[in-house]
Amino acid sequence: MAGHRSSAAPLAGMYAALIVYASLYPFAGWRVPGVSVWSFLSLQFPRWWTGFDLVSNLLGYLPLGALLFGAMVRTGWPRSRSLAAAVAGGAVLSFAMELLQNFLPQRVASNVDMALNIAGTLLGALLGMAVHGLGGIERWQALRERWFIARSAGGLALLVLWPIGMLFPAPVPFGGGQVWPRLRDTLTDWLQDSAAWPWLEPWLQHEYDLAALSPPSEFIATLLGLLAPCLVAFAISRPGWRRVVLAWGAALLGFLATTLSTAMNFGPQHALDWRTPTAMAALIAGLAVAMLLAWVPRRLAAGVGLIALAVLVAVIAQAPPDAYYAQSLQDWEQGRFIRFHGVAQWIGWLWPYVAIAWLLSRIASRDSE
Repeated sequence: MAGHRSSAAPLAGMYAALIVYASLYPFAGWRVPGVSVWSFLSLQFPRWWTGFDLVSNLLGYLPLGALLFGAMVRTGWPRSRSLAAAVAGGAVLSFAMELLQNFLPQRVASNVDMALNIAGTLLGALLGMAVHGLGGIERWQALRERWFIARSAGGLALLVLWPIGMLFPAPVPFGGGQVWPRLRDTLTDWLQDSAAWPWLEPWLQHEYDLAALSPPSEFIATLLGLLAPCLVAFAISRPGWRRVVLAWGAALLGFLATTLSTAMNFGPQHALDWRTPTAMAALIAGLAVAMLLAWVPRRLAAGVGLIALAVLVAVIAQAPPDAYYAQSLQDWEQGRFIRFHGVAQWIGWLWPYVAIAWLLSRIASRDSE
């Protein structure tokens, strides 16, 4: 098979980064262990374990194996070589994580976890091989060529990650990118004992006096939150009816992801409470604007998307986290959601900024017309 640019490659890299986050969170209390860092390799099966731990360690690496295999085989590698490389990549990553966990007081290095991680990578790679053997990758390539331009891997990766990021609770429906409060708290912890703190303190104070977003601001944020992924899709797709389908698909995915997020954070009985009159009006308006832009050139779509994302992050930066939002984050960080919390949190925070950088590259690209 001839080599192709694959969205599996950037997705595998992002997923590996999120595994690092989930494995080493909260990155605090680093110390030199009192035993050999290699001792975990010879430990017996732990006395205390849960089914959740076993399943999460096995399934947590399954997507990585599938993505690594897909990335390798799409570049033209033979299936057997791609399988071996995918398993080796997962094994190296798992070994590195277990080794580093020796230095964290809240983590316990485990050869069982590492074995399950490697098994999960193998299962994922075998699943990818099965899909490849049944012609799934070739059919995906044919579908991709009909719907998207040749150099679309980065945009497709962003579109896949977008609904995952919305599973992390946001202050406004579809309003990701509120990274400043956590960044401010981190900078405060680092700098409050420094000589520069008296000058920096006014800029890093908690903004408890921020007023809640007005209905027009919420309307704009929700509208742009839907329009942004539509314009990312338009930047890699051909003008016409396919873009209309992509826009409706984005609206449906966003609706489902926001409903699931609300159910996870506030209970199934409140799953649809996010559907305020302002939010629903904004979704309808965003979909209407996307329909109007479905026939514009790709470079123009990228430019409009850049403006939409810039305005979105500016509006979201003014949204104060309310008490329910803060309590929801605390529940995620203290409970069993912690591993998934890292995935959804970082995607939700960083997606708009990565999308801005990617759209800038599309505007400068020669094949963006």
